[in-house]
Amino acid sequence: MTASAQLHLRPVPASAARGDVVALPLAPPLGVPGRMPLGQILLDMGAVSPTDLLQAIVMRDRQQVRLEDALLSNGWVSEADLMAALARRWQAPVLDLLAERPDPRLIDAIGAETCLGLSLVPWRRIGGQTVIATARPDRFAALCAALPAAIGPYAMVLAPERDIHASLLAQRQTALIRRAETRVAAHESCRSGDGARLSRRAIALLAGTAVALWAAPYAAFTLIFLWTLLTLVLGTALKAAAFVAELRGQARTRPAIPTPLPPTQLPVISIMVPLLKERDIADRLLRRLGRLNYPRELLDVLLVLEEDDSTTRDMLATTDLPHWMRVVRVPDGPIKTKPRALNYALNWCRGTVIGIYDAEDAPAPDQLQTVARRFAEAGPEVACLQGILDYYNPRTNWLSRCFTIEYAAWFRSMLPGIARMGLAVPLGGTTLFFRRAVLEALGGWDAHNVTEDADLGIRLARHGYRTELIPTVTEEEANCRTLPWVRQRSRWLKGYAMTWGVHMRDPRRLWRELGPRRFAGFQILFLGALSQYLLAPVLWSFWIIPLGLWHPMQEVMTAGQMNALILCFLGAEAVNITVALWAVRGRAHRHLMPWVPTLHIYFPLGALAGWKAIYEVVTMPFYWDKTAHGVFDEIHEELVAAAPVSALVPATLGPAGGQTGGRLPRAPLIG
Repeated sequence: MTASAQLHLRPVPASAARGDVVALPLAPPLGVPGRMPLGQILLDMGAVSPTDLLQAIVMRDRQQVRLEDALLSNGWVSEADLMAALARRWQAPVLDLLAERPDPRLIDAIGAETCLGLSLVPWRRIGGQTVIATARPDRFAALCAALPAAIGPYAMVLAPERDIHASLLAQRQTALIRRAETRVAAHESCRSGDGARLSRRAIALLAGTAVALWAAPYAAFTLIFLWTLLTLVLGTALKAAAFVAELRGQARTRPAIPTPLPPTQLPVISIMVPLLKERDIADRLLRRLGRLNYPRELLDVLLVLEEDDSTTRDMLATTDLPHWMRVVRVPDGPIKTKPRALNYALNWCRGTVIGIYDAEDAPAPDQLQTVARRFAEAGPEVACLQGILDYYNPRTNWLSRCFTIEYAAWFRSMLPGIARMGLAVPLGGTTLFFRRAVLEALGGWDAHNVTEDADLGIRLARHGYRTELIPTVTEEEANCRTLPWVRQRSRWLKGYAMTWGVHMRDPRRLWRELGPRRFAGFQILFLGALSQYLLAPVLWSFWIIPLGLWHPMQEVMTAGQMNALILCFLGAEAVNITVALWAVRGRAHRHLMPWVPTLHIYFPLGALAGWKAIYEVVTMPFYWDKTAHGVFDEIHEELVAAAPVSALVPATLGPAGGQTGGRLPRAPLIG
């Protein structure tokens, strides 16, 4: 070993500072475990109390987690003490990766994403061996088996996991962020000039429509009217069919007391929470996630923020986060979207199940238990679980009431119904849970699509996977100010337009992959919805006829056709009202029933949002119009503030089966 290689190999006693360096020989390729158990070493060091160690051992045996993870996630041992104990047990030195950076050529030989997934970094070639730094010495043999033989054999040294991540970022951050922007296959992504192509098509369509209305106004208006009427009929028929399917499904499915999964079958769940310019959300977010009763040693929460987001960064810098929460900073780049951030942070997730929450979300405490149980029961074709979204501020004003009614109809009737019908489900942006292997196989999210959730739902269906709705509720804040509501809805509709354009590049291929029924459902859900928002004024214009005013279609329609049209309008309105009343019939929202008829004057805002979306498709297709959070949060904040502080203490399956105390060390920062 060279002198330079020895400089930063060090044993780490509990009292050692980062600068204390003592040279040690490299461990053999697979490490040699000491005779003394890790727990005994920690006790001898005074690094852990006997009570905490006993609880960690029970967790290890019941839940098949590593003892190190149980101790760290509950704050029962410091990372420095744990590394010192591992060094003694495995007779391996600890490498200071921050002082001596790894060889980037070795990282490329393995792959930066693979290194992150295995939580290791190849450091140097020394004496014909590749020195591998890992925080998981007990798995070193299995890790070596997954590495390329061309750069073997391997020797083990130890390093804290956050140092491993930091060293990988220092060497290959650019490659990782470029990969996050291009994970989805090109033929399924909005990138590669599709924004410009879609803009040109939108301009051509608008210009052609204007010319047709000028040259042949009656014929052009008639064609526009017939198309709008067709989308209304098809959309109403799908809504009614989904409603009936959900009613039948609930009638066949009797509610049963859920059976908890055995602790050994609970998966590690990683939750990503994208944040952007969140000034006042930290304490509330911490409390709400702290109410989740999933074992902390199996919970991995990543708070994802942009590198230049000083507002959120400063807020988190003053917040003590528990060890099961980490902060991931996403490097700056040519685009700045939520799916790009999620793709980047996916590299740091530890779980086999990946979940998504928004900053203002308040999930049900048992939600992750429900997710774990359903994934265990479902077949491998069920790749995604979508929870029910609801609002905790429906009484704020009229807009929040209508938004809550609309969400209830969508998440309690429409989405469950189309899932039962076997159609492709356009996902909501939060309370989503994926099998990680499937998510990675599909390339994660399209970084260039501002409605990445709906797009991912279609890609799941194209690849033969299913999405299920699960009976667990996440409450969030209703956007109840007019202009922010329009901005949010326009972003959704712009994403719908881009998603439709991407998947319709090759209609025949889409037909083959989805099949006729799901292909038709896709057209109604995306093209039909866009048409309804954009062309709704065409249909509304007919309401001037009962007022005795002239309408151009009176020149081409008979009295019988006009009466049939009015019956069609009334039928669509009846379906909308029926579904909405049924969706808010529960105890929490039945006070909204009198407000259901006012949806008729709520939806015109959607038309305004639709035309704003078309404008942005033409001018700035990848612009992310952020929604502000925490504006009308007082009601739910009172509820959360009433929760005991122990809600933030790790929930475990220790000897008492309840919650146990523990320190809350500051969360590590990634990136």
